[in-house]
Amino acid sequence: MRIIFPQALREIALFIMLLSGIAVSAQVVSSTPPLPVDSDPVIITFYADQGNQGLKDYSGEVYAHTGLITSNSSGGSDWKYASDWGDNSAKYKLTRVSPNTYTLDIGSSIRDYYGVPASEIIEQMAFVFRSHDNSLEGKDEGGKDIFVNVAQDKLSVLIHEPLNNSIHEKGATVQVKVDAIFNEQLELKVNGTTVETSTGQSITYDIVNVSLDEYKIEAIARNGSETETDEIHFFVKGDVVTEPMPAGLRRGVNVMDATTVNVVLFAPNKEYVYLVGDFNNWEPSNSAMMKKDGDYFWLTIDGLDQSQEYAYQFWISGGVKVADPYATKILDPWNDKYIPERIYPNLLAYPEGKTDEIVSVLTTADQTFNWEVADFVVPEPETLVVYEVLIRDFTHNQDIKTITDTISYLKRLGVNAIELMPFNEFEGNDSWGYNPSFYFATDKAYGTVEDYKTFIDECHKQGIAVIMDMVLNHSFGQSPFARMYLGEDGRPKDNPWYNTEHNMEEPAAQWGHDFNHESLETKALVDSVCSYWLKEYKVDGFRFDFTKGFTNTPYPAGDWASAYDADRIAILKRMASNIWQIKDDALIIFEHLSDNPEEKELSNHEQGILFWGNANHEFNQATMGYSGSDFSWASYQRRGWERPAIINYMESHDEERIMYKNQAYGNSSGDYDVKNLPTALQRTEAAAVFLMPIPGPKMIWQFGELGFDLSINRCTDGTVSDNCRLAQKPPKWEYMDDEDRMRLFTVYQQLIKMKVNEPVFSTNDFILDVTGNSKRIKLNMSGSDVRIIGNFGMEAAVIRPQFSTTGKWYSIFTQDSIQVTDVDMEVRLKPGEYMMYSQKRLSGFDSNTSTGDHLEKEEITFFPNPFSSTVTINSEATGASYELFSITGVVIEKGMLTGGSTTVNWGHLPNGHYLLKVNGKNGSVVKKMLKR
Repeated sequence: MRIIFPQALREIALFIMLLSGIAVSAQVVSSTPPLPVDSDPVIITFYADQGNQGLKDYSGEVYAHTGLITSNSSGGSDWKYASDWGDNSAKYKLTRVSPNTYTLDIGSSIRDYYGVPASEIIEQMAFVFRSHDNSLEGKDEGGKDIFVNVAQDKLSVLIHEPLNNSIHEKGATVQVKVDAIFNEQLELKVNGTTVETSTGQSITYDIVNVSLDEYKIEAIARNGSETETDEIHFFVKGDVVTEPMPAGLRRGVNVMDATTVNVVLFAPNKEYVYLVGDFNNWEPSNSAMMKKDGDYFWLTIDGLDQSQEYAYQFWISGGVKVADPYATKILDPWNDKYIPERIYPNLLAYPEGKTDEIVSVLTTADQTFNWEVADFVVPEPETLVVYEVLIRDFTHNQDIKTITDTISYLKRLGVNAIELMPFNEFEGNDSWGYNPSFYFATDKAYGTVEDYKTFIDECHKQGIAVIMDMVLNHSFGQSPFARMYLGEDGRPKDNPWYNTEHNMEEPAAQWGHDFNHESLETKALVDSVCSYWLKEYKVDGFRFDFTKGFTNTPYPAGDWASAYDADRIAILKRMASNIWQIKDDALIIFEHLSDNPEEKELSNHEQGILFWGNANHEFNQATMGYSGSDFSWASYQRRGWERPAIINYMESHDEERIMYKNQAYGNSSGDYDVKNLPTALQRTEAAAVFLMPIPGPKMIWQFGELGFDLSINRCTDGTVSDNCRLAQKPPKWEYMDDEDRMRLFTVYQQLIKMKVNEPVFSTNDFILDVTGNSKRIKLNMSGSDVRIIGNFGMEAAVIRPQFSTTGKWYSIFTQDSIQVTDVDMEVRLKPGEYMMYSQKRLSGFDSNTSTGDHLEKEEITFFPNPFSSTVTINSEATGASYELFSITGVVIEKGMLTGGSTTVNWGHLPNGHYLLKVNGKNGSVVKKMLKR
């Protein structure tokens, strides 16, 4: 259905009208006159008992949130001249004429009411009606916005009813309503035959006993020699064919060969389903009606071209249009236009003018990815060091491809696992990802399927596991699993996958639609989702969001479901067991945060489930210089667990940043002030030295190793507000030019290297004495004992490391050794100072070199450092070579060294930190350099 505009605007106008659902909107609102002109006044009548009925029987004041779709709009969601949400000005107030009927007087003209210049064409008025306090909304069915078409001051014609591509019952009477302006004659044709003419501005005509598969309706308006035409098609539903599906089909698209697919939808209690798309011109003819087999609908589509992608959608009885829930790619009419071409090149265009809502995409092309690492060996959980990443905020390009180019930085840091915050399709483009909509499609805002798989393969080549953050507690309103079965109130109704009511009454624990994890269909979906990502993308495991929600046990308001829940435990064990049947070394991590007995039991299940362990408060109290911090709950033994299954972290995406609070709220004593940046960083070093060595897996939030100090609630304008928690945060790669921050990086680097490589850091013989300001950790393993001491107070303190033996002990971070003559000797530490002693030299003992003793004996030196242009490298080694790396690990320069001195000119390089690696016959040495 479309209104007559200049030819260049006809397609966008049709698209917008389809978005609005004209036949439905005519029930929610009407206009006087029926076809308003932009230069004339108009009265809008709103029927609150129609559409979503959000304001039905409401007795308070009702206001319009309104704007326009104009020639400058990119689509139906791109309102222009819109009022501010919550604006209760008199011009937006509706007049109640009966309990559920209201009017809005637009005024002298539409153009004047909205303030639109004459050069801009007005195509539609857009509305959402709301209560005075914004708590209730009156919208179209399915929660859509409401639209009223606007004509220009010229000959125009519009078929109001029926809706283009609408579906009607056989034998029904279909009423056709046509309006025109500036016409002398109006003609109506049905299937090419004139059925009525008029010299007036409207025709209403009934087509009785419809029986044909398709009807073509034409309305022709004439004024002298000028003619305008509107055309729509509607379809008559045939009988649903019941026929068994071919064996072996799964839900979603089944590619049979280069030209044929079988498409399957599971839709219990649905009367009929049409499969429409690019392959049948989006027409719901009887040939597009899917065959029925019990609770399944299926259809074979042939004649496809494997070089093409095809958009498609299910049109389900009850007027519901959904994309394929099992789609591996979708097109979003509201958000795709904001994805840069560099991130997703050649993205298939949304089928504007054909349908509305999200559509899915299929192809018969071979999509096999050439994996270079077929069988990656996942790190052992006790040596796991996870780096949590939000793709959006990790690089300036905000894409997965750029992070692939940055893997060398993470490799140099030493982490052996990367946990990506949710990257399956979520609502919108700018999000943390915890509002999932499609569970089998990657989010296009971060890149292509090839980009994601390349990232995972490159991580595996570098020995880094990839963990996917997965949200199966809930999903939001765009999920087709939800949209197929929503009641008039917008909540799931008779839904195979979701609860109608949240089992938790605490409002803060309610997000989107709550999965019913007792349902067999939900269990099957969970298994399918996990299997898909493990097999198709070779992810190494999952971090499951809010697993406390995987239960139907009722909990009252104020209760966050932390108590032992046997039903929930059974659900989670079943899920984990299924994952391990697919990949026996998969990492399974729960954000559970329940009472200890439940986590303890789950940690002992089969291979062992891992748990997030939030240590933010305790460690931040210590870094800020306040008493009362206790690190002991970071010990799995303190919790009474048999396995080191707790992933301790000082920061995750969900906590305020350690360094922000250090600088905002840090303590002070005399000249010693934690708010001072170097002091705050040094105390964060101390915290890392106490966190990382505690036996068990650990996690770092992105840029934590550089002391990220922007608040979690930072707004994009630099202010801080609770409303900006999810706002974008700038990546801070410039931190690497700060010596103090790079010192923190180096400390993390050393700690991670020891964590991964030294067995003593996984010992089960350890003691934490970490309740006061003076803290101590003892790690015991024959011949490899480690002692860690730290002063988190604000004054100097004397601490006993409690050495296990006398003799030589290595001081890891001062790069020297001490001779212990008394195991009870005391060490004096300044505020914020820390020490780590070991019985043997540990991995990463020297923070400035990765060499062994042999290459050092070859006496390689270089000067000056810092440098401005030329650098002289002295080497007694013959046949040595050098490589200069950027701080992220990219090779900048390389060459050979002659015996004696070699001078190189690096004056063309930008200022900053570099790494010089010299390779000799006895090994290699790496030195940090600074160009100024």
